[in-house]
Formats: sequence, structure tokens, C-alpha cells
Amino acid sequence: MFSSRMTGNQSSLLFGPLEDLQELAFIERPIRRSLKTAEEIDQLTVDEDLNDIERAVYLLSVGQEVQRASVISNLPSLVRQNPAETFRRVVPKVREVLNGAGAEIQLAAAASFLTILQDDIILIHTHTYSILKTVLLHLNHRDTVVSNAWLETLLSAINALPRETIKQEVLNPLLYQSQLSHSLQARLASCRILGKVACKFDSHIVKKELLPLIRSLCQDVEFEVRACMCRQLENIARATGTELLPELVELAEDEDSSVRLAAFDTIINLMEMIDSDDRLHVVVPLVMSVCEVSSQADEAVVASLSFQFGKLCSGLAGETNQQGRLLQRFKVLCVAGLQTEGNQTDGNNELTLIRCNCCYNLPAMVVFSDSAHFLSELYPSFSSLCCDPEVSVRRSAAASFHQVVKLLGSNVQLVHKELLALLQDDALEVTLFFVCGTSPILVLLSPLVPLCSPLVSVVPHQFPELLAALLLAEQKVGCSLRWRLHEKLLQRYSCLARLLPGELLHQSFSPRIFIILTTNKVLPVQKEAARTFCTFLRYNRKQEQRQEMMERLIQDLAQGRSYWNRLRFLDVCETATEIFSRKYFNKHFLIPALELVHDPVANVRYKLCQLLPRLRSSLRLPADKQLLQQLDFCVQKLLCREKDKDVVATIRKLRVLLLICSVVSLQFHKRQERDLLDQKKEKEETLLLEMEQLERQQSEGKLNSEKHIERKREQNCDSQRRVLVNWYNWSEFINPVCKLSFLTGRDSKTSLSATKSMSVSSSGAALSSSGKTKI
Repeated sequence: MFSSRMTGNQSSLLFGPLEDLQELAFIERPIRRSLKTAEEIDQLTVDEDLNDIERAVYLLSVGQEVQRASVISNLPSLVRQNPAETFRRVVPKVREVLNGAGAEIQLAAAASFLTILQDDIILIHTHTYSILKTVLLHLNHRDTVVSNAWLETLLSAINALPRETIKQEVLNPLLYQSQLSHSLQARLASCRILGKVACKFDSHIVKKELLPLIRSLCQDVEFEVRACMCRQLENIARATGTELLPELVELAEDEDSSVRLAAFDTIINLMEMIDSDDRLHVVVPLVMSVCEVSSQADEAVVASLSFQFGKLCSGLAGETNQQGRLLQRFKVLCVAGLQTEGNQTDGNNELTLIRCNCCYNLPAMVVFSDSAHFLSELYPSFSSLCCDPEVSVRRSAAASFHQVVKLLGSNVQLVHKELLALLQDDALEVTLFFVCGTSPILVLLSPLVPLCSPLVSVVPHQFPELLAALLLAEQKVGCSLRWRLHEKLLQRYSCLARLLPGELLHQSFSPRIFIILTTNKVLPVQKEAARTFCTFLRYNRKQEQRQEMMERLIQDLAQGRSYWNRLRFLDVCETATEIFSRKYFNKHFLIPALELVHDPVANVRYKLCQLLPRLRSSLRLPADKQLLQQLDFCVQKLLCREKDKDVVATIRKLRVLLLICSVVSLQFHKRQERDLLDQKKEKEETLLLEMEQLERQQSEGKLNSEKHIERKREQNCDSQRRVLVNWYNWSEFINPVCKLSFLTGRDSKTSLSATKSMSVSSSGAALSSSGKTKI
């Protein structure tokens, strides 16, 4: 009735076009129950009484193509089980099947023989020779993929063959296949074989028999052959020396860029073998000519050279005359493709790759130029790469940043600006690559740690900015949906507890980690936040701050209004058993955890039941006898009064385990290892307490000494004031002139003479007055 009221447009809106419904009509078709007929099944059936070797021979003889391919793919297993019978009966059948076989069977045979040779399954050379005959027979297959597969098998077989076999079976046909009349594929194979066999013979044999062939292939008319031969010259040069350096220099100036690229890579890889004169007069001019990035045709060569530039400079480290020129070229490469206005790029991928390679070579260039000259030589280029407009370049700079910091040592403040720029980068991948790399925070902050010890009152001004940037990076990752990276970031931040002063850590990071612990909805992130918070708590050396953190855990989590927070507290307890010693855990975490037995939410009690064996393992008798009684009371309460069926089932299962734990201890060596680890943790905690007391005593002693000095200064001032007052009073009583001198500040000699004159005049006046009285 409802469908009759619907129009055609409405039905198409609900169900889509009718054509789409018609395409689904195949679902109602009858499905064929068997994909094979009875006759086909009979053909595929093999007698079960046959062993593996007989079954393989039978299937290779009369089986279908899929069965033959399966047997050939399983050939390494047959060789492991019975190598003699496999090579006597199965391998000849495989050789017969390969004649005229398709590409699938050819690739399966090449892969199987390669596995046999690489895994060292065969032990005698006759079996290797048998494989070699098969490989050489199909090496020139018309299919390029199949031919390359057989070539890889041949190159692996050369390692296991004796010299005489290689010379007779490989080199003699090789001399014939290297001629120009043969195909390109055959000449390419000859180049790779020459590079492989050169290390098997003495240098005089290589120079006498192989060098003419190598030189002819270096001059081949096809650039693919010249490039392939150039790639093999490194192995050949290690066997013959630097006699092929002229050929390499000539190939470095080849008309094709791929040949020049191969030549430069080979020259740089052979740098340690080239003598100083050739380095100075051959290699350096060649490098300088290639470093010109204005040539668009050589951008691929310059990109490869920029990747090897650090290795090149390391090889030329002794040439002090060329250091300035190489550094100047590196500076040019660091800004390749950047336009001067607004630091914009031209969108060239090759030039962006050049700048990425420069970031990769930054540590080597710092070593080459000496870290003492970093500010004058490399800092502008380093700063430019860290602020590059391309995200890939900044990511590469972030990957090399911690190595540069290691080399700078105490001069790490030179790159403080770039450090903040990478931490606050707009691209999340740059920040994550920078923070979540190979312990970068530990490397970045360690040079500044001595400057911010608890005994130093002045904190470096870089630290607040750096901590703010680290917090901003965490918030940026937390707002994204990449929770795995958030988890890894929190794991990296846990090392801050060993580096930062407790005051800074308590004020900046601990509140943020606690917020993540209580608000984040991803369980792995919650657990990592709990581990980081416990790490901060363990290494905090101030009793007041530790007490505050524990109170916050108890009040906000263990006694929180939300059952979700109480579950998080049990997760924190589970992590705390791994971080703290048993003594510390039992003192601060065990009782709040056991009190959750009265929790009204069954999920919390269920979580507590799962945690009980771990809590029981933290107790040691007779020291923890009272705590064990409380744990047993908790178990009895759950057994007697629990109504939730899942909690009851769990506690009944764990009751047996708890009884076993209380009666039967762990294995001796495991318990001994745990006890030693716990003793180590307890010693560390005791050491932290002693360090806290020492720092407090030193700070109190310093404060007392300052107060004592101030008190002594005040006493001196008071004594001086009393002396002056007494002297003033005495002078007023003895001699009024002293009062005048004291008030006016006149000279003592003047006051003394005035006193004498006044005394004489006063005595004269007294005599005159007495005389008058007598008269």
C-alpha cells in the first residue's frame, strides 16, 4: 500500500536506479556447489601412500601446470628434507618441465633456486653446479622479467662456486655475449656478472683477462650498458685498484645524465682509495663543475651529488685548501630552487630533493667545517633549511637536528630559534618527526641541564620558551586524530623527569599530563599518560610537591565522582607497581585501591578483582602482615556480599590463584630478579630523598649564612652607632668643641687646635676672674 503511493522519483531516491537493482540479480542465481567435475577431481587426486619425493616426481610428470608450479615452489623444503634424492630425481624433472614452460613456472623455479642458494641448504658443489647448468640454460629468456630473475639466481650461485667452475662455465660464455652483435639484455647481464666475479679472482687475472672487456663495455653505444658497467666499477676497482679512474672521469662527462650519475656515485664511493693528488686535481674540479645548479639537464646528477656531499667532504677532509670552496658550494645547494622574494620555491621536485639531501648532510658538514665555526660558516644555511617553505625539507631538517645538537655540545643555544620554529611548525608531521625521533628531547635538553640544577637559582631564559613549545606540540597532537603518535609523544616526554628541575616540571607538565589522564578517551593514551605522571611523581625531589600530586590522584581519581575516573586510578595503580618500589606502592597506593571494594559500580569492582593478584605480589611477610589482612578482608567481602555475576565469577577464579600465591612462591630465580629490581628502585627512591634533604640543608644553610651575615652587619652598624653616640656624649661632657666638630664634620686637627685654644682662653679667663676676686 505504501509502495503504491510512491512516485518513480521517490523510489529512485530511496533505492537508486533500477539498473543498479538489476545488476544485483545474480544473487538469486543458483550457485554451483562444486567448481570441478568428477573427472577433474580424479585427475587432481594423488595416491596418499606416496612420499614427498615420489609425489613431486609424479606431479611433475603427469600433473597440471598449477600442480607443477606448486611442486617447484616447494623445492627448497624438499632439499632441506632429503637433498640427495631431490637433486637425483626431482631436479632433472624440473629441468624437463622448464623447457617450453610459461613465465609463471620460470619465475617459480628461479625463486626456488635462489632460496636454495641464499639459505645455504646445499653443502656440496655438485648440487650448485647442477643449479648453474639450469640457470645458464634459461639466462637469455626472451621475457625480460624472467631473464632478470635467472640473473639474480646466477649472481647468488657465483658466491658458492669455485674459481675454475666460474672461469669455465661463466666467463667463457661471457666473453662471447659481451660483443655488440648480441642483444642489449645480454650485454647488461654481462656487466653485472663482471662486477660479481671480479672479487673472486686475483688482481693480475682481472687486469689481464677482464679489463679489456670492461673497457669495451664502458664505451658501449647504448647508454644503459655504460651506466650499468659504471655501477659495477666500484667492485672491480676494489679488486684492481684505481686503474679505471680515467674511464670513470670520462663517464662523468658522458652525454647521458644517467651515466654521469652512476659515475659520480662510483667516484664518491671510491674516495678512500683515490690518492690525494687525484682528489685535488681530478675529483674536486669535477665536483665544482657539476655543482652548478643552473644547468637544468644535470639536476638529477646534482641531486645525487647533494646526497653524497657529506661523504665527499669527509673524503676531502685533509685538503684544507678546498674547504672554503666546498662549503661555498654546499651553501649554494642549500638554497637551490628558492627565490629571493618571500623565500618562495619554483615547485621543482629535483631542487626540493637537493635541499632535503643538504639537510641529510648537515651533521657531516658540521664536522667538516668544525663546530667552532658553525655560527659563521653554516648557521645561515642551517636556519634557511629549518624555515624552508617545503614541508619535506623541514621534516628532513628535523630528522638531522638532534645530530647537529650533539656536535655543537655546549653551543646548543645557537640553534634555539630553529628549535622553537620546528616545534611550533604548522605541519604536524614536522613536529612529530622532530619530537618522536631518536630521543631528541634528551639530546636537546641535556646541554642545558647543568644550568638549571636545583642549586642554581637562575633558570636559563631559553627554558620557558622551550617548555611552552613542547606543551604546544603536545596539544597540537592531542587535538588531531593520530592517537598512536600522541601515545609515542607522551612516552618521549617521560624523559623530562630526569632533566628538568622539579619546580618547572611540577608547574608546567604535571598538570597537563593529569588533564590528559582524566579527559582523554583513548585507552593507550590514558595508560601512557598514567606512566608519564608516575614517572614525574617518582623523580620529583620535593616532598610537598609529591604529596600534592598523590592527593590529587586520590581525590580526583580514587575518590572521584565519576566511575570512569576510579577506573583510571586502578590503571595508575597497575602502572605504579612497575615504576615504584613495593614499599612506596604499599604506602601510598594499596589502601586507596582496596577501598574501591565498596564502590557502587560493578565495573570498578570487576577491575579491582583483576588487579588483586598484582596487589598480592607486592606484599612480603611479615612486614606487610596488616596489609595482607586488609587484602584478605577485601576478598572475603567480594565473595560474601557481591551480587554481580561477572565479579563473582572473576573473584572465584582469582581466589585459587591468590591462595597459591600465598602458599607457593614464585620460582627462585624469578623472585630473586624481582627482589633485586625492587631493591634497586628502593635505593633510588632513598637516594632521591637524601638528595632532597641535602638540597634543603644547603638552601637552609645558605639562607642562614645570609641571615648571619646580615645580622652581623646590623650588629656592626649598631656597635658603630653606639660608639659614635658614646663618643658624642663624652665629647659634649669633656669638650664642647668636639660636639661642634662632630656636627659640622670638620677636620680633627682643626678641632684639636680649636680645643686647645679654647682650653687656654678658658684657663686665662678663669685666672683673670680669680684675680679679680682676690683683689
